[in-house]
Amino acid sequence: MNPAKGHTSPSQRKERFPLSLLCLTLGAFAIGMTEFIIMGLLPNVAHDLGVTIPQAGQLITSYALGVAIGAPILTIFTHRLPQKQLLVILMCIFIFGNAVSVIAPTYTLLIIARILTAFAHGTFLGVGTIIAARLVRPEKRAGAVSVVLAGLTVANIIGVPFGTFIGQQLGWRASFGAITVLGIVSLFGIIRFIPVIVQEQTANLREQVRGLVNPKVLLILLTGALGCGSLFSLFTYITPMLENITGFAEHHVTWILVLFGVGVTIGNIAGGKLADWKLMPSLMVNFGVLALIISMFTLTLHNPVLTIINIFLWGIAAFGIMPGIQLRIMNLAHKAPLLATTSSHSALNLGNAAGAYLGGVAINSFGLSSIPWLAAALAVLALAGAWLSYLSTSGRAGAVVSGDITAAP
Repeated sequence: MNPAKGHTSPSQRKERFPLSLLCLTLGAFAIGMTEFIIMGLLPNVAHDLGVTIPQAGQLITSYALGVAIGAPILTIFTHRLPQKQLLVILMCIFIFGNAVSVIAPTYTLLIIARILTAFAHGTFLGVGTIIAARLVRPEKRAGAVSVVLAGLTVANIIGVPFGTFIGQQLGWRASFGAITVLGIVSLFGIIRFIPVIVQEQTANLREQVRGLVNPKVLLILLTGALGCGSLFSLFTYITPMLENITGFAEHHVTWILVLFGVGVTIGNIAGGKLADWKLMPSLMVNFGVLALIISMFTLTLHNPVLTIINIFLWGIAAFGIMPGIQLRIMNLAHKAPLLATTSSHSALNLGNAAGAYLGGVAINSFGLSSIPWLAAALAVLALAGAWLSYLSTSGRAGAVVSGDITAAP
């Protein structure tokens, strides 16, 4: 009997695997551009819509809140849908939100469009990483997840600067138009190349919530939030630190951040491979190395060469944790991973916001030079969380059964 249309045999799946991941990575790339591109276009948007810079800055805040709130809510209402169908719906929401941003005549409508787009953000990445993990052999799952998440990092290195350039030359609406086109390409790729993965049983809402509120899942979510808090407490203020402490000119900082982005990409890929090898031991070592590298800023910030090296290493260590965190969540909530996985992006975004806020408090209280100490302390707390997570499941083995994702700790 021939397989049903849209389903794939193992050999067919292996043949489609690269394009399948590419479509998911392209979607993540477009999402990354949407989230961060507005930072480089705030003056343009403010002038065009007749608002102040602080008001335009709320376009960033509203998006972050949309991600944090929207991911679990959207997942609750869509958890019974087949995952490929859900992915298509989410990309349609993303495309529509960006298309509205292109034509939005008022600031209020643009805020609404940003929130709508953000609703698709966390759920798309959560579902996308689950699908990516199911497209490959068990020992390659973290690597597949890291390939999808690499779309976010590449967006920061290439997409956001290029999109900002387009917006400055052709108007900010052109940037959102380009993102809309990327979303359409990703949508057609998802429809064409992502196979329909048969799920033996879809977890009901109660099981999804139970998977999310599992103390072990909450612990690793907190660990990930602390890791992101460490990252953004430093990254948010890295430009004034480089200019005011190290003495770099503004145009030099741009290229230093590009180097940081290269480190981020390397870390994301290496982190996936290490997580496939030894998930929790590699995650704990990564947090320890991250804390050490960040603390080194207290010694290197007054030396331009050492600062550049430190920033590159920081990029590698900071994003080496992301694939492991995502895979750990899928492992712990393997019977109902969707809500837990999508909620991870809510937790990470809350960590981003908290880190930036705490960084501001530290600067007001102790000055710019205190930021590395804060970031290192948050990384140490994340290390403690990872260690407790490891102890909570040490000695327990897992398996991959019929598309349910589990693994040894």
